[in-house]
Amino acid sequence: MTQERLLSVRDLTLEVAQRGVEVVKKVSFDIEPGEIFGIVGESGSGKSLATRAIISLLPPAITVTGGQVTFKGRDVLSMSAAGLRELRGAEIGLVFQEPMTSLNPSMTIGRQLEEGLTLHTNVPAATRRERILGMLQRVGIRDPEGALSAYPHEFSGGMRQRIMLASVMLLKPALLIADEPTTALDAVIQRDVMELMVELTKAEGTAVLLISHDLPMVARYTSRIVVMEKGSVVEQGTTEQILETPLHPYTRKLLSSLPIRGEVRTIDTVSAPMISARNIVVDYPGRKSFFKKGTAKRALHGVSVDIHAGEVVALVGGSGSGKTTLGRTIAGLVNQSSGEILFQGRERSADWQDYRLNCQMVFQDPYSSLDPRMTILSLVEEALRLVPGIDRAAKTKRAYETLDEVGLGTEYALRYPHELSGGQRQRVAIARAIARRPKFLIADEPVSALDVTVRAQVLTLFSDLQKRYGFSCLFISHDLGVVEQVADRVIVMQDGRIIEQGDRNTIFDKPKEAYTRRLLSAIPALDLNENGGVKLKWRLEA
Repeated sequence: MTQERLLSVRDLTLEVAQRGVEVVKKVSFDIEPGEIFGIVGESGSGKSLATRAIISLLPPAITVTGGQVTFKGRDVLSMSAAGLRELRGAEIGLVFQEPMTSLNPSMTIGRQLEEGLTLHTNVPAATRRERILGMLQRVGIRDPEGALSAYPHEFSGGMRQRIMLASVMLLKPALLIADEPTTALDAVIQRDVMELMVELTKAEGTAVLLISHDLPMVARYTSRIVVMEKGSVVEQGTTEQILETPLHPYTRKLLSSLPIRGEVRTIDTVSAPMISARNIVVDYPGRKSFFKKGTAKRALHGVSVDIHAGEVVALVGGSGSGKTTLGRTIAGLVNQSSGEILFQGRERSADWQDYRLNCQMVFQDPYSSLDPRMTILSLVEEALRLVPGIDRAAKTKRAYETLDEVGLGTEYALRYPHELSGGQRQRVAIARAIARRPKFLIADEPVSALDVTVRAQVLTLFSDLQKRYGFSCLFISHDLGVVEQVADRVIVMQDGRIIEQGDRNTIFDKPKEAYTRRLLSAIPALDLNENGGVKLKWRLEA
């Protein structure tokens, strides 16, 4: 006798009620008990909406217009509100992308973890506390007792995601839906969280529905996947089969967008560096109270970096390693406690305006760095405001030329930031940075928030512009796959110190430090094949 399917979705169709636009079109898939199943696709592909329909958590504007969802033989779409309350949490758990928005900031961790046990079980209070402490210990919380009285903001992103996993797995659900569970985390914490999720679900026999646009991550952990584009399933099958012999053009496009190692370039390292940061120390003041002065926290411990003309130096490390602080210090947005920063051999303060004109920055989130009240044309023109010897007409002409260079034609010039996609906004941010033709650019996580295909487009654009104008670049990222594509040299940071540095190939092929090896083991090496597919090989693993 064959085992009954845990979840069966048949011809699920969703539409925007007021407009009659179908956003999910006849989606079908099955999940077996204990299986890890993946849904991949870019933003807007409908993958999150399709999975929210499984537990009837759709936004008010979205309605189900066709299809069936069956969980353990029960029709979910016809369940009463009381039946859905019993199903959610107890039998189907859900882990969201950003744990800070799904954990209640006004409740302690202990109360939030106990809430599910109180609603769905008859376990006595003493046993509930014992279970919670045991689960917190299993997910790697160092001080479980102290965590019970702590609040979500007191934990890092990785720790909050572990707490979310603990709250879901306490109820031992039959199915765990993980919607982009590691997107906001750095590579090492991503892998730690995923390994923990797999370990917990295997121990309890829980099936996992993993939703992500991160193809390598999905490939590592799933046995079968569904590929979605514009609300439709374009391909499904075993993970290995789809990766190695993709049939649909969209799947091949996703796979071809994965970052691969760039060509080795010749950089002049004999001449004086474009930028030289020497023995940089940065201290952040501690939290003050009425009775005592706060204890300062040292973010950078005597860091030294040289960046030569035309060179792309990647700064990598986990969250809290100090890489963004170093970038902001070099840009002049953070004051160093000691040390000096030289620009073309002179202290940058010798001609501060010249340095600021020639040092530009591209931030991680373009939406928060672009003024929402200004048009795209005005935003690029603003970057030229202090350039000497350029009149209004010349500014407008340069702005249009720059927008054209980043792939945004004249039709985008009079739009506002909210009218653009994430990739288009990042192109505007790059346009602002290069409009002045700077000699040095700092790119702080410029593609971490983008889908795989948009990321590939932005990285190609970045490389083309760098070759055309020859600016030096400090490229800050936790995504080593991206670094492998764009960097000439790599600097690895941990706890505010540089622990290893060297040319890109040496760092990726022969890392010396255990921390560097750990970073690299979290990303795959890709072998492209003639079928338009890839073979994933995990680095530094026997």
